[in-house]
Order: sequence, then C-alpha cells, then structure tokens
Amino acid sequence: MTSKKPVIAVVDGMGGNIGHQIVSQLRRELPEDVEILAFGTNSAATANMMKARASRGATGENAIRVSISRADIVLAPIASVIPNAYMGELTPAMAGAIASCPARKIMLPLSQSGYSLVGVSRLPLPHLMEEAIKEVKRLFDIHGEVKTDV
Repeated sequence: MTSKKPVIAVVDGMGGNIGHQIVSQLRRELPEDVEILAFGTNSAATANMMKARASRGATGENAIRVSISRADIVLAPIASVIPNAYMGELTPAMAGAIASCPARKIMLPLSQSGYSLVGVSRLPLPHLMEEAIKEVKRLFDIHGEVKTDV
C-alpha cells in the first residue's frame, strides 16, 4: 500500500452518474477514513462524484496519468481501459494509465459501443455495483489495509 489509509480511485465519464452511485455506496459501506479519489473524463463527471462525497476529485488526462497510481484499488466501468471510449472523452493515454497502474482493478462489465462482453452475467447496474462494493470490502482486511495477495 502506498499510504497509511486506503485509497480508492473511481473513474467515470459522460456525466459521472455511475461514479456518483459508486462513491455514494462506498461512503455508506466503508470507514470514513478511506480516501476516495474521483477521476472524471470531464468536469461534470468529477463534480457529480464530488457531490457523492469523494475525498478529492480531478478531471482529464493529465490528472489521471499523474495521480491514478496513488490508488490501492481502481473501481470503474470496463470502458475506462478502452482507448477513445465515452465517445472519445477517454484518451488512449488515460486508458493506458488506468490499465497499467499497479492498483487492483475492479471493473464493471458495462457495454461499450463496438464491444461485446461474453461470459459475464447481465445483471442490472445496481446489482453490478453491489457486487463491485462487495469485492472492494473483500480486499480489505480487519485493519482496513488492502490485501494484495488475493
């Protein structure tokens, strides 16, 4: 882990509605000292996640490239590692930074134009987010530190 307290990065774009819901659930389910970083591909997405009580937020390519490696866990739609996703808002550099950061990644299998995901259940979004939050909680041990060997 890179810091004393766990750091979770939530990445979203196109308005940040999914990110808002994820941050809200994380705040309800995890200890208050967990730092939640909101990374938006645009300012509306970041602002929406900040309304849900993210600890800090940043917008755009440089913010993601520079800061995503601070996270112990990244929680995001699968599109966040697909270059040019979100109708071009997610640059190849953003996708590369997210995909290659050392954090454990929990990806929501949401459809993206031009891609089909097979072998995953087609649960409604609220159920997918519930599963993602369960996985985040599973990665924490009793001391609130992220388990790296699971």
